[in-house]
Amino acid sequence: MKTSKGLVASFWIFTALFCLEMSFTAYYELLPQGAEAFTRLGFPASYFRMELSLAKVAGVAALLVPMVPARLKEWAYAGFAINLVSALITHLSLGQGPRSWSPSAITSVLWGLSYFFWRRLQAKPARLSN
Repeated sequence: MKTSKGLVASFWIFTALFCLEMSFTAYYELLPQGAEAFTRLGFPASYFRMELSLAKVAGVAALLVPMVPARLKEWAYAGFAINLVSALITHLSLGQGPRSWSPSAITSVLWGLSYFFWRRLQAKPARLSN
Protein backbone atom coordinates (compact mmCIF):
# COMPACT_ATOMS: atom_id res chain seq x y z
CA MET A 1 0.00 0.00 0.00
CA LYS A 2 1.48 3.34 -1.04
CA THR A 3 1.65 6.30 1.28
CA SER A 4 -0.59 9.19 0.32
CA LYS A 5 1.23 12.23 -1.07
CA GLY A 6 -1.12 14.44 0.95
CA LEU A 7 -0.13 12.66 4.16
CA VAL A 8 3.56 13.08 3.41
CA ALA A 9 3.11 16.73 2.42
CA SER A 10 1.09 17.46 5.56
CA PHE A 11 3.75 15.85 7.73
CA TRP A 12 6.56 17.88 6.17
CA ILE A 13 4.64 21.17 6.23
CA PHE A 14 3.74 20.94 9.93
CA THR A 15 7.10 19.47 10.91
CA ALA A 16 9.00 22.21 9.05
CA LEU A 17 6.90 24.94 10.67
CA PHE A 18 7.30 23.35 14.11
CA CYS A 19 11.07 22.89 13.69
CA LEU A 20 11.45 26.44 12.40
CA GLU A 21 9.69 27.77 15.51
CA MET A 22 11.81 25.61 17.81
CA SER A 23 14.97 26.77 16.04
CA PHE A 24 13.96 30.42 16.46
CA THR A 25 13.29 29.93 20.18
CA ALA A 26 16.58 28.07 20.63
CA TYR A 27 18.40 31.03 19.06
CA TYR A 28 16.43 33.61 21.05
CA GLU A 29 17.22 31.88 24.33
CA LEU A 30 20.93 32.45 23.70
CA LEU A 31 20.52 36.22 23.22
CA PRO A 32 20.70 38.71 26.12
CA GLN A 33 16.95 39.35 25.69
CA GLY A 34 16.37 35.63 26.18
CA ALA A 35 18.34 35.72 29.42
CA GLU A 36 16.17 38.61 30.61
CA ALA A 37 13.01 36.72 29.67
CA PHE A 38 14.16 33.66 31.62
CA THR A 39 14.84 35.85 34.66
CA ARG A 40 11.35 37.44 34.41
CA LEU A 41 9.83 33.96 34.32
CA GLY A 42 11.74 32.99 37.47
CA PHE A 43 14.34 30.72 35.88
CA PRO A 44 18.10 31.07 36.19
CA ALA A 45 19.51 32.92 33.20
CA SER A 46 22.74 30.95 33.14
CA TYR A 47 23.33 27.44 31.87
CA PHE A 48 19.71 26.26 31.89
CA ARG A 49 18.79 28.31 28.83
CA MET A 50 21.91 27.10 26.99
CA GLU A 51 21.06 23.49 27.83
CA LEU A 52 17.48 24.04 26.67
CA SER A 53 18.66 25.60 23.40
CA LEU A 54 21.05 22.72 22.74
CA ALA A 55 18.30 20.19 23.45
CA LYS A 56 15.95 22.00 21.03
CA VAL A 57 18.56 22.00 18.26
CA ALA A 58 19.23 18.28 18.83
CA GLY A 59 15.48 17.59 18.76
CA VAL A 60 15.03 19.54 15.55
CA ALA A 61 17.85 17.57 13.95
CA ALA A 62 16.29 14.31 15.14
CA LEU A 63 12.97 15.19 13.53
CA LEU A 64 14.37 16.45 10.23
CA VAL A 65 17.11 13.94 9.47
CA PRO A 66 15.54 10.90 7.76
CA MET A 67 18.18 8.39 8.94
CA VAL A 68 17.38 8.97 12.62
CA PRO A 69 15.68 5.88 14.12
CA ALA A 70 11.98 6.16 14.94
CA ARG A 71 12.62 5.56 18.65
CA LEU A 72 14.91 8.59 18.82
CA LYS A 73 12.32 10.70 16.97
CA GLU A 74 9.74 9.56 19.52
CA TRP A 75 12.00 10.78 22.34
CA ALA A 76 12.46 14.11 20.55
CA TYR A 77 8.68 14.52 20.31
CA ALA A 78 8.37 13.64 24.02
CA GLY A 79 11.02 16.19 24.97
CA PHE A 80 9.30 18.89 22.95
CA ALA A 81 5.97 18.01 24.57
CA ILE A 82 7.48 18.41 28.05
CA ASN A 83 9.04 21.72 27.02
CA LEU A 84 5.81 23.10 25.58
CA VAL A 85 3.63 22.00 28.50
CA SER A 86 6.17 23.48 30.93
CA ALA A 87 6.14 26.78 29.03
CA LEU A 88 2.35 26.94 29.15
CA ILE A 89 2.29 26.10 32.87
CA THR A 90 4.89 28.77 33.58
CA HIS A 91 3.03 31.52 31.72
CA LEU A 92 -0.35 30.55 33.18
CA SER A 93 0.95 30.20 36.75
CA LEU A 94 2.39 33.70 36.58
CA GLY A 95 -1.04 34.99 35.54
CA GLN A 96 0.17 36.21 32.19
CA GLY A 97 -2.37 36.86 29.48
CA PRO A 98 -2.83 35.33 26.04
CA ARG A 99 -0.15 37.55 24.57
CA SER A 100 2.42 35.66 26.64
CA TRP A 101 1.16 32.10 26.42
CA SER A 102 -0.34 32.04 22.91
CA PRO A 103 3.01 31.43 21.13
CA SER A 104 3.49 28.30 23.24
CA ALA A 105 -0.09 27.24 22.54
CA ILE A 106 0.28 27.74 18.78
CA THR A 107 3.59 25.88 18.77
CA SER A 108 1.87 23.07 20.71
CA VAL A 109 -0.71 22.79 17.94
CA LEU A 110 2.08 22.55 15.36
CA TRP A 111 3.75 19.89 17.53
CA GLY A 112 0.49 17.94 17.74
CA LEU A 113 -0.10 18.04 14.00
CA SER A 114 3.50 17.05 13.22
CA TYR A 115 3.30 14.16 15.67
CA PHE A 116 -0.11 13.06 14.38
CA PHE A 117 1.07 12.89 10.77
CA TRP A 118 4.37 11.25 11.77
CA ARG A 119 2.46 8.51 13.61
CA ARG A 120 0.21 8.04 10.57
CA LEU A 121 3.29 7.63 8.38
CA GLN A 122 4.76 5.14 10.86
CA ALA A 123 1.60 3.02 10.97
CA LYS A 124 2.01 -0.22 9.11
CA PRO A 125 -0.93 -1.18 6.87
CA ALA A 126 -2.98 -4.02 8.29
CA ARG A 127 -2.54 -7.33 6.54
CA LEU A 128 -5.52 -8.56 4.65
CA SER A 129 -6.63 -12.00 5.71
CA ASN A 130 -7.71 -14.49 3.07
